Amino acid sequence: MGWKAAQKLIRHWKILRGDNVMIIRGKDKDETGIIKRVIRSQNRVIVEGKNLVKKHIKQGQGHEGGIFTVEAPIHASNVQVLDPVTGKPCKVGIRYLEDGTKVRVSRGIGASGSIIPRPEILKIRTTPRPTVAGPKDTPMDHVLEKTYDAKTGRGMPDL
Repeated sequence: MGWKAAQKLIRHWKILRGDNVMIIRGKDKDETGIIKRVIRSQNRVIVEGKNLVKKHIKQGQGHEGGIFTVEAPIHASNVQVLDPVTGKPCKVGIRYLEDGTKVRVSRGIGASGSIIPRPEILKIRTTPRPTVAGPKDTPMDHVLEKTYDAKTGRGMPDL
């Protein structure tokens, strides 16, 4: 990617995976769906069951070939998050509550100004954390070993 293309990338994403959005441009205009995937390197999102295209896939080892219908990415500017109160598309703003927590709020013409909750699906990781220690993982007995004592100065290197 060149530097001009990198300048056009969205820095602060307000659309998240699992958000309920409405498509505002394109062949699926005025249809709603849930965001399945966010491709930040291309400023695009994949909406579940929308923007379907035919894809020709060659037969390979372990899979069959043929013509499949898949969801194509949509540019992030062509979707808007739905207001949870009114059900209309709105812009997303950021506010801080009294206790200091950061929340997303609906803004724009016809928006209620209500809080847009973070999707529950974000708590589920797309790539699970490894549960078995690998060859490059540090053993727990080395991690818990005390190598420096602040009171006596034991373990301090001689400089």
